[in-house]
Amino acid sequence: MTGAISKKPVRELYGVGPSKEKLLARLDIRTVGDLLNHFPTRYENRGDVVTLAEAVLLNRSQGIDRKRAVVLTVTTKPRLEFPKKGLDLVKFKAQDESGTCEITLFNQRYRVSEFPVGSVFRFWGVVNAFGKTYTLSSPEFEPVLPGRELISFLPVYPLTAGLTQAYLRQLVSRVLRDELKCEDPLPETVRTAYGLCDLSTAVRQIHLPQSEQEIEQARKRLSFEELFYYALGVSMTRSMRLSEKAPLCQRKDLSSLTDLLPYHLTNGQTRAIKEIMDDMNSTVPMNRILVGDVGCGKTICAIAAIWLAVQNGMQAALMAPTEILAKQHYRDVSATLKQLGCRCALLTGSTKASEKKQIYEALQTDDPSRRLHVVIGTQALLSEQVEFAAPGLVVTDEQHRFGVKQRAVLASKNEHFHLLVMSATPIPRSLALILYGDLSISKINEMPPGRQRVETFVVNDSYHDRLVEFIKKTVSEGGQAYVVCPAVEESDEEDEDALRLKSVSEYTQRLAQELPGIRVDFVHGKMKNQDKEAVMESFSSGSTQVLVATTVIEVGVNVPNASLMIVENAERFGLSQLHQLRGRVGRGTRKSYCVLVSESADKKGSTAYQRLESMRTQYDGFAIAEQDLKIRGPGDFLDLTGSGTIRQSGESLFKMASLSHDTKMLEQVRQAADVLLAEDPDLSDYPVLKRLVTKLFFIQRDTMN
Repeated sequence: MTGAISKKPVRELYGVGPSKEKLLARLDIRTVGDLLNHFPTRYENRGDVVTLAEAVLLNRSQGIDRKRAVVLTVTTKPRLEFPKKGLDLVKFKAQDESGTCEITLFNQRYRVSEFPVGSVFRFWGVVNAFGKTYTLSSPEFEPVLPGRELISFLPVYPLTAGLTQAYLRQLVSRVLRDELKCEDPLPETVRTAYGLCDLSTAVRQIHLPQSEQEIEQARKRLSFEELFYYALGVSMTRSMRLSEKAPLCQRKDLSSLTDLLPYHLTNGQTRAIKEIMDDMNSTVPMNRILVGDVGCGKTICAIAAIWLAVQNGMQAALMAPTEILAKQHYRDVSATLKQLGCRCALLTGSTKASEKKQIYEALQTDDPSRRLHVVIGTQALLSEQVEFAAPGLVVTDEQHRFGVKQRAVLASKNEHFHLLVMSATPIPRSLALILYGDLSISKINEMPPGRQRVETFVVNDSYHDRLVEFIKKTVSEGGQAYVVCPAVEESDEEDEDALRLKSVSEYTQRLAQELPGIRVDFVHGKMKNQDKEAVMESFSSGSTQVLVATTVIEVGVNVPNASLMIVENAERFGLSQLHQLRGRVGRGTRKSYCVLVSESADKKGSTAYQRLESMRTQYDGFAIAEQDLKIRGPGDFLDLTGSGTIRQSGESLFKMASLSHDTKMLEQVRQAADVLLAEDPDLSDYPVLKRLVTKLFFIQRDTMN
């Protein structure tokens, strides 16, 4: 991203003391560059001024209370009231051509002299009507003065408790005025060819835009830059890997493995295993991604690849993004491989130090009779102490959740191995080219026999009581239920729309009251690993019957007894994410259901409604991913009318680029990267660009320790 911007610590900025420095660090803002890379998620269009009457009519017609901008003239002298201890009110009236409004400010007595009769202000808030009187409670406001132009588009930033939008806006504005120094990493030829503004212009316009056009111009430049770095890194990684050597795996008899299986491989599994075996029967390193829906049987393909490596005297590693998933893989994979004589170990962050030392030694030993064949774990596998005596294969599961830095460390561990990536995230071809351009793709597009289809429903909030009864019925029949919410707790955002998001903490309390005698627990990504482990173990064992969670359960949770998935605020998630969540149920013999709860359920014809309807009727993950690309538009970034759109829950590869909105740009980025690398394969003529791509992709292991 804007990596060429100042590394000056934010603590040296005016207005940043020790306490604010700590709060900013929670948002990963430690330098001026970090601050300017903390992009707005949306904008408040305060330049779209309406009358009091229009504000009320718009909210009524849209069925929701939105903040609006109104310009009013103060008509009465503010008065101070004290309705109860600890509460003071500043009240006055102001008007426009459509009516008079009573304005109330809570606990702001120091402002009582700021509104002289006849002064004009632009107010931003929710206008309500009671009879012929309009009201505004604690609106934001700015004086309208002759010769002074008010800002139309105010950025809205991600926050943490203790920081306000006003503080961040002031801090960013001050930096843009005094501190902005950009060395543009994008070659001028690329900027000219694709109509991109320079970096300084983009940074100013993304934070302080004067128009929708400036927002789009800045977003285009910054998105292109992110994707361009990634495309360069992917292409350079591929070139490097093709020049390396990997062990030749010629022994390809898998009958000893398949004879152990209580089922026959599907055609998709057989085809994928053949492609893997063909790749590993070469000294050119395998770089393959295996994609398929949850439950399609990717794990047995990985086991086949591991067994192939072990038969040929090599070692294998399987890395998962979470400890929960690593332990699950260890149980499933080692159970099969140990029957074939493989020595397996589990290595995670919680593994005892003494056990870690034994694993390190068993991986590195020259004695084949003591050597570990397979190690399964989390990012602990990236530790500098992990070295292999005979590296042959690395398998990663849901690699998009590691991030490019972890991937770079993995690549630097040892040049001489084959790489297999597994993913249950359906990826349209256009996205796969940019995300996994260095990988060959194998698809498993069929499910094992006997897997039941999960029946899907789309309902609104009025169904809550019926859903509670549905949960009771499911549990009484011996089943279990997931409830997924988009937020962990009440939102820190200063936005009434964000406050309507269902949160894990609140929803758990509510369900616990509504489901007496049923154990309800919760899990989310902000919890400590040991706490998450304990909750998931309780749910897996059946002790917990209802689990309220964020999308932390999207990957790696396998509870065959779970037969009901309820997703609140379903419109907030991507279709592929919803498909992943739905795949968490229907894994056993019980008839299973997925209920998508959304206020959009009643808004036929809306984009959100179309998306959820496609989930109800479509079960092919790849078709769903393609559908998501067709339906979703630029509205997932721009919020120029105060619609309060919030980006999807979950970690993203990019801060600015939207892989749904920028599909055309993906091809442009690939072309630009190919042209530049054809002329300058190691970017020697572009030192700033080379430094940024190298930092992103080709970092050394010690940077991860």
